[in-house]
Amino acid sequence: MEAIAVVQPGGPDMLQPEQRPIPHPGEQEILIEVAAAGVNRPDILQRMGLYPPPPGAPDIPGLEVAGRVSRLGRNVSRWREGDLVTALVPGGGYATYCLAHESNALPIPDGVSVVEAAALPETTFTVWHNVFQRGGLRPGETFLVHGGTSGIGTTAIQLAKAFEATVITTAGSEAKCRAAEKMGADLAINYNSEDFVQKIEDFSGGRGADVILDMVGGDYIERNYRAAATDGRIVQIAFLNGPTADVNFSKLMMKRLTHTGSTLRARSVAFKAELARELEEIVWPLIGKGAYRPVMDKTFPLDSADEAHTRMEHGNHIGKIVLTVDTD
Repeated sequence: MEAIAVVQPGGPDMLQPEQRPIPHPGEQEILIEVAAAGVNRPDILQRMGLYPPPPGAPDIPGLEVAGRVSRLGRNVSRWREGDLVTALVPGGGYATYCLAHESNALPIPDGVSVVEAAALPETTFTVWHNVFQRGGLRPGETFLVHGGTSGIGTTAIQLAKAFEATVITTAGSEAKCRAAEKMGADLAINYNSEDFVQKIEDFSGGRGADVILDMVGGDYIERNYRAAATDGRIVQIAFLNGPTADVNFSKLMMKRLTHTGSTLRARSVAFKAELARELEEIVWPLIGKGAYRPVMDKTFPLDSADEAHTRMEHGNHIGKIVLTVDTD
């Protein structure tokens, strides 16, 4: 099979096509003939040598795929050869074949193309766990997500609105702010020209945001504490501006804030299986109702993964970047 390997840590040019053996599924694994694979920030960190695969995971990048089940492990019970699925995987997505645990795969929702389906797992698993499980977002609360036009951001905006939250987001340009508003954001703040803390205070009448989803870190940590409501919950999922900060922690006490965080890739198959079950039960029907749909930015052929990474690193995308495989 063709796979995209990281020949050594470095820039996008370190992604090179290679021929690899087609993997054999374990007892509860399915082999997916990949039609499309999502591109995510952790893939870039892996390419740079900053986010190694967990033990037992392939060294090939790629955390989400969609395609047709090609082969079944001996104890697979749910799927059959030929089924169309989308799956969260710990690695190996940038290839023409990829293994997935059967419990971490989901049916492609009606009305969603296989390419769109490849944009679903990483963002929906991440947002569901961090915004709704860890953050405990409830109807009527105010939710702030930074980077509203990223894959995570576009998903978080739509799902928070579907569950009747007031949604605030930050983005890096006026065009991105307008795009976020079209997705349902009640307030979109240009972080390059506006103080998001002051804008949120004005918008909320001084109350602040009940739940904040942050992938920026750095000096945003202090600012998130200022922007949060009393008893607010801040959930950290990345550190684009670095993992260290000079923070006045008195606001953590005075506002009774909860600051938590998580990573997804290294969590157990069983944990991800429970997330998949909830997504299929609660979120997948929202897709059928039109309340949520993956926002697509651009697709690239699998052997142009370097161009896909370059686009993501430049930060001009709105929504998901996806690699496609010619399966003819």
